[in-house]
Amino acid sequence: MAGPIEQFEIKPIVALEFGALDLSFTNSAFFMVASVAIVTLLITLSMRGHMLVPNRMQSISELMYEFVANMVKENVGQEGRPYFPFVFTLFMFILFGNMLGMIPYSFTFTSHIIVTFGLAAMVFIGVTVLGFAKHGTHFFSLFVPEGAPKVLLPLIILIEVISYLSRPVSLSIRLFANMMAGHTMLKVFAGFTVAMGVFGVAPLAINVALTGFEFLVAFLQAYVFALLTCLYINDAIHLH
Repeated sequence: MAGPIEQFEIKPIVALEFGALDLSFTNSAFFMVASVAIVTLLITLSMRGHMLVPNRMQSISELMYEFVANMVKENVGQEGRPYFPFVFTLFMFILFGNMLGMIPYSFTFTSHIIVTFGLAAMVFIGVTVLGFAKHGTHFFSLFVPEGAPKVLLPLIILIEVISYLSRPVSLSIRLFANMMAGHTMLKVFAGFTVAMGVFGVAPLAINVALTGFEFLVAFLQAYVFALLTCLYINDAIHLH
């Protein structure tokens, strides 16, 4: 039986090597493309009819649209409307990437730190550029809390800068660690179920419960990633 970590191994589907450069199309890339394709098809096909009384697929699309729209409105305000497409795309990509990973023998690309850090770095760079574009050098006031004692300013500014620079690290590790830990745990208990034979009822029951919990975690991690992105955008716009 394969070990619990082997499910995270990146394997080439189409080998493309140019000297020392490896551009192979891997299982990770395949499920990223699949996630984008499924989201695109879902939104496109469900909204094609524009029915007054929506069918099930259109209801799902409208529910997800309103969910993210309310998230942006509540955490950024009306000024956040131009950034809704970005947050919505990010949320849907991570959500469906997480959910696809719940299918047996599939691959969870959000369980790799390089993927989650890439997404987090994109958010971090975009928010920083937005802050400078809107406020210029006044953006640096974000690192100086209002009313802070002048004597403590050097220490406070240092802490604020470190906290700001750690955003992409914490954002990426949170998603990667939760998805990797959950899938590893599922694999471990599945191994207990097989190894114990007829006495594997308890591990099987635990595995069923963990599977349901993992679906919840898959949604929550997409939500948390999108929510923190909204908060970072709010900081860049309002300097709070």
